[in-house]
Amino acid sequence: MKTKLTSLALAGLLMSSGATYAEWSANVGVTNNYLWRGLTQSINEPAIQGGIDYASDSGFYLGTWASNVSYDSDDAYSYEHDMYFGYAWEAGGVSYDLSYLYFNYDENAGYDFGEVTAAIGYGNFSASISLLTNAEPDEGPGEDFGFAKASYTSLDYAIPLDSGAEIGLHAGFHEGDFMYSFNGATDDYWDYNISIAKDGFFAMVSMTTLGDDDDNDGIEDYASMSARDNDEVKFVVGWSTDFEL
Repeated sequence: MKTKLTSLALAGLLMSSGATYAEWSANVGVTNNYLWRGLTQSINEPAIQGGIDYASDSGFYLGTWASNVSYDSDDAYSYEHDMYFGYAWEAGGVSYDLSYLYFNYDENAGYDFGEVTAAIGYGNFSASISLLTNAEPDEGPGEDFGFAKASYTSLDYAIPLDSGAEIGLHAGFHEGDFMYSFNGATDDYWDYNISIAKDGFFAMVSMTTLGDDDDNDGIEDYASMSARDNDEVKFVVGWSTDFEL
């Protein structure tokens, strides 16, 4: 559930990088709140994150990434471990990216699942769509989710500043049966954020269209989900760095 990056942030990073960075690289970061698609993955607590990436001049890339997560206020510790690969290229000033990402968790999350993402970028603008490809029903409460039973569509715009900082504007729409079960939301929703980043440091203000009952209404198994505060505006700060291997 990718800042990690978020799913969207990962796609944007890979689209903008291409063949100009080293073949092997690593990254590490810390944040006061791990958000994925506008929803906390750490019960609004800090997260330490990091990964390793490989990228070839041909445009092919693959990597792995991990973070601590928490989906229940009683959880002492849970983890997310992602593995992904894809192909990125550019033609006529337009960048393209096709990728697959597998989200692996311990049993507290209830599911492991995979998504395929298609992304396109032009200038400072980028857009992407992610579709559920597979889920592991044996780890969840019995549901069997098929292809595209959840989707996430995102739009992003970057504004470079003379100071070297960059302002980011984001809007995304999340929908589908799997999303309801995994995230505990009871409705489709939009998430929005505005961020500023420079020299590895970043700050972000994020909000969703979920109401105050969308994080636990009628979901008996998730009685403690109110700790997620899905309807609240969230302020996130963090730092990350990457280096060649």
